[in-house]
Amino acid sequence: MERRKVVITGMGTINALGNNVASFWEGIRTGRCGVKTITRFDPDGLPCRIAAEVPDFKPTDYLDHKLVQRTALFSQFALIAAEEAWKDARLDTNPVANPERICVLLGTGIGGLDVDTEAQKRLFEKGPNRIPAMTIPKMIANEAAGNVSMHLGIKGMAHTIVTACASGTDAIGHALSAIQSGRAEVVLTGGTEGSITMFGIGGFCALKALSTGYNEAPEKASRPFDKDRDGFVMGEGAGILILEELEHAQKRGATIYAELAGFGATADAYHLTAPDPEGEGASRAIKLALLDAGIPLEEVDYINAHGTATPTNDPVETAAIKRVFGEHAYKLKVSSTKGGTGHCLGSAGAIEAIICVEAIRNGFFPATLNLDEPDPLCDLDYVPKIGQHGTIRAAISTSLGFGGHNSVLAIRKMA
Repeated sequence: MERRKVVITGMGTINALGNNVASFWEGIRTGRCGVKTITRFDPDGLPCRIAAEVPDFKPTDYLDHKLVQRTALFSQFALIAAEEAWKDARLDTNPVANPERICVLLGTGIGGLDVDTEAQKRLFEKGPNRIPAMTIPKMIANEAAGNVSMHLGIKGMAHTIVTACASGTDAIGHALSAIQSGRAEVVLTGGTEGSITMFGIGGFCALKALSTGYNEAPEKASRPFDKDRDGFVMGEGAGILILEELEHAQKRGATIYAELAGFGATADAYHLTAPDPEGEGASRAIKLALLDAGIPLEEVDYINAHGTATPTNDPVETAAIKRVFGEHAYKLKVSSTKGGTGHCLGSAGAIEAIICVEAIRNGFFPATLNLDEPDPLCDLDYVPKIGQHGTIRAAISTSLGFGGHNSVLAIRKMA
């Protein structure tokens, strides 16, 4: 039996660069940076005092007050982006006949950390009887998919995947499989994260994972592949895609943005927080995604790299790319867009999948911001500082997560 082809028919996002896909892509295209001094809490005393927050975020600008009251920040971001993607795919005006054939598959790395932080404060200041009643339903990770399914009336499976910074990519990969296997016709998928709290920033500071040397110049802090990088900058937000079986999309007259052609995932089995230094697991994930997609190495024109700007990640990812592509690696355009968005943890891969789709559609290679002088171990074409125009036949998006998770999506231009 011929495998079912899967296409992308809707997208939605909210992040530091925009509260919809159009404004977000304009931010990527023009090289804007969303990293600023933290406003959500007082960061004084922390080694890192910067993040890529959604600016001036008021959930009631987007969602009903009662819905806001019963949701954590990560669920609010998911709901906002999901509604945009749903409307973008015209599923609000051209609904699928059977809602049981639609699924929700989302990813989040941490879940309701804002709710957890507040509950812990109440616990230690006022005792366990003062913990808010909705704490558990709001903070648990599965509510990302649960809230979206309830909000949009989606009755197929509703799952949330938690694989650290690979969560969004893994969710999209499993959504691809659900349609390919015939278990669904349409899947709303992606990732969401809302972890810019004192607990979240403090915890990553304790790991010495965050940038601490650019508190006075936030726009320069996220420096993927640069020799002066000193850690990642936390971001937040959601990225949502509508995946659809090709014939199903064509029959209802949907706009088709690109083909989601393949997915690959592996485990390093090496270390809790550090990637395999040889990039072996990451390279296998890339190979599996391209094999799944049936895309030859030489047809890949762009890689949106995980590129966190940590001392360990960037050289490892570079090594993995060279391990897979050989000499073709030096003909590729590779960039990390985290210089603008920060690292959005469990939603990063989904937001970056949207970037890949827009890059293909617009013939544009996004820039790697703040790349003043590449690390000698990072010797590929990282599109430094300013984006470039060019044809993109196929792109891949890579995500590497704590625990050794390596996940890759392959996206192809529609013929």
